[in-house]
Amino acid sequence: MEALLRLLHRLYDVRALIQWGGLSLVGAVVFTETGLFMGFFLPGDSLLVTAGVFARAGELRLGWLLLLGSACAVAGDQLGYAIGARAGQALYQRPDSWCFKKAHLKRTHQFFERYGAKTIVLARFVPIVRTFAPVVAGVGEMRYRRFLAYNVLGGVGWVCATALAGYGLASLIPNVESRIHEVILVVIVLSLLPAAFEFWRARRRALAG
Repeated sequence: MEALLRLLHRLYDVRALIQWGGLSLVGAVVFTETGLFMGFFLPGDSLLVTAGVFARAGELRLGWLLLLGSACAVAGDQLGYAIGARAGQALYQRPDSWCFKKAHLKRTHQFFERYGAKTIVLARFVPIVRTFAPVVAGVGEMRYRRFLAYNVLGGVGWVCATALAGYGLASLIPNVESRIHEVILVVIVLSLLPAAFEFWRARRRALAG
């Protein structure tokens, strides 16, 4: 447990991650979070916002950040879709583990019931759900061409929105990189708001019923 806490502390020190691994590490985290079950806890939003801040400071190239980040986001969802299509309903029978929770699949399935194919785009902005959305699409045998179109739109939109938000923030606030931990905290809170809102709505419906 202590080793896991140390690992999580290092993973969420996104400034140190970017300084150590640069664009390659940003791409690896984005791909893992969107394509592999074990990536659901990775800090994709805060990492991309911070990378945008660093790009404004000249430590990363913005064009390469947007290009590589988008490519990795799209490729990650492609892998998730392939896993869902190959494993099918057997995933719902798989026992829980530290990197896989059936509750995440069920929660994502509820998103699909509410938003349909648009979930592939909307889920990009909801932690955990974005990891499992392509898997559920594959399990549900969503038409590949339709999935691919929404995947590209969502992947490019998510990366550009978050990275450019960081870039714009750094343009407006001088030396914002010196307060990056405060920025990350705000990003984390904002990224959790959609999930909190859905939880509140579900609880309200349950009490009303």
